[in-house]
Amino acid sequence: MVANMTSKPAIIVVDDDPAVLQAIARDLRKQYGDRFRITRADSGAKALDVVQQLKLRGDTVALFLVDQRMPEMNGVEFLEQASEIFPAAKRALLTAYADTNAAIDSINKAQLDYYLLKPWDPPEEKLYPVLDDLIRDWQATFKPEFKGVKVISDRWSPNSHALRDFLARNQIPYRWLDIENNQEAQQLVTYAGENDNPCLPLVLLPDGEKLVKPTTAQLAQQVGMQTEAESPFYDLVIIGGGPAGLAAAVYGASEGLRTVMIEREAPGGQAGTSSRIENYLGFPVGLSGADLARRAVTQAKRFGVEILNPQEAKSIRLEENYRIITLSDGSEISCHALILSMGVAWRRLTVPGVEQFTGAGVYYGAAQTEAAACKDEEVYVVGGANSAGQAAMYFSKYARKVRMLVRGESLTKSMSQYLIDQIDSTDNIEVWPFHSVIEAQGNDKLETLLVKDSQTGEVKTLATNSLFIFIGATPSTEWLADLVERDQRGFVCTGPDIPEERAWPLERDRFLLETNIPGIFAVGDVRHGSVKRVASGVGEGSICVQFVHRHLANV
Repeated sequence: MVANMTSKPAIIVVDDDPAVLQAIARDLRKQYGDRFRITRADSGAKALDVVQQLKLRGDTVALFLVDQRMPEMNGVEFLEQASEIFPAAKRALLTAYADTNAAIDSINKAQLDYYLLKPWDPPEEKLYPVLDDLIRDWQATFKPEFKGVKVISDRWSPNSHALRDFLARNQIPYRWLDIENNQEAQQLVTYAGENDNPCLPLVLLPDGEKLVKPTTAQLAQQVGMQTEAESPFYDLVIIGGGPAGLAAAVYGASEGLRTVMIEREAPGGQAGTSSRIENYLGFPVGLSGADLARRAVTQAKRFGVEILNPQEAKSIRLEENYRIITLSDGSEISCHALILSMGVAWRRLTVPGVEQFTGAGVYYGAAQTEAAACKDEEVYVVGGANSAGQAAMYFSKYARKVRMLVRGESLTKSMSQYLIDQIDSTDNIEVWPFHSVIEAQGNDKLETLLVKDSQTGEVKTLATNSLFIFIGATPSTEWLADLVERDQRGFVCTGPDIPEERAWPLERDRFLLETNIPGIFAVGDVRHGSVKRVASGVGEGSICVQFVHRHLANV
């Protein structure tokens, strides 16, 4: 699990004499144990193993204090190898009087900072003043190592993109290291024992544990996310963690309902991928979708909402007054009231090559995950609605040029005016109306786009490594089968939108946001006829809880 975010820097002491090793470690703990972790080893080989594990965990070494005369690997030989792993660490050699010439010769060879003669008694005079000086020098330039999850891969790995997008959207601190351009990445692969046959992506956890090509579910378990319900029964189950689902969770739990929310990707839903929401009430300078999701999740958990993530509902069945949900891991939870708030997924672009390069240059959403990798490149954005505009504005901070490919004549039909004005005033964004992608080409990654101008019929060949697609959305409701009424496009029907021929078993009227099944409600983008805006989704989720209470009163 992600933890130990503030571990102490290490002082490594190495000596093959057990008595000397114990004595020096004792003196070091007495003086520095409150600020540093004192780690000892009785050989250079064992010490190197320790140093490599520290590197894998993202820990830091402040000082190496090493005996010179050791079998198999002497002190200078150890320092030469250890310094490649922690080049900023200070280096001091413990020597007997007879070894002083060797110590002096090693000052240049191993870039030795100091050598100390044995014995060092009393340490207050002969040991601490020297080490204090070295440690002060080290602290003056010390920059803490990143202590979160590390993902090592090449840029064009679809598996790596999925993991990085999952971590980013769930707001788990991580650092991506490009194996092709980053020397530290290559070192870490070696220290993890994967250099002979590297199987990427390689994920390193803060405790040094490695995961080779993990799934998002496996990664979620290792970083401490909850994927299993604590109880078999809840007053309210919410499927989907977008703004509507989060609002329902907050209001439901705050009003005393035992509530669980099931989210298959990340809280925030599609809105959570937005780089900037500028028309949400109460935030005059705007906020990112990630910020909104983080605030809502914090609020929901404060009221006791359980959030299962990543977890997916696979089917629903009815047994008397219970609605029973089967999850992707085969487990089941039941409830009296169920809210469907699955939102929508990006509609796929069905032209040759796009599917082949998805995750390797072609992306749906993913603005915040991939933007930094697009520095000084030419980026193409497909779509003309707000999501595409927000992404283009975000990419413009990194890319040399952002080109928006719009099938229609302009952005005015589907984009908010404030966003159109921002795009117009951004020098490195171009809008190409009447243009559509007709093919994506490349070898192991996207390299070329074929784009057609529908007015002239001209087909343009464009070199690029980055295509981001925002072309509308479709609901993921196939799993509801025939139980819940849906329209022809798969959106869930509620209230007066349900066909009259659908039987209604209760004496009371159907509530406004209730489906054809009593006690099953739908809110947000997944609902037929909903307004596709964050604020409206939040409103529907909030209002729906009142209908849930009224339903439960008669159960």
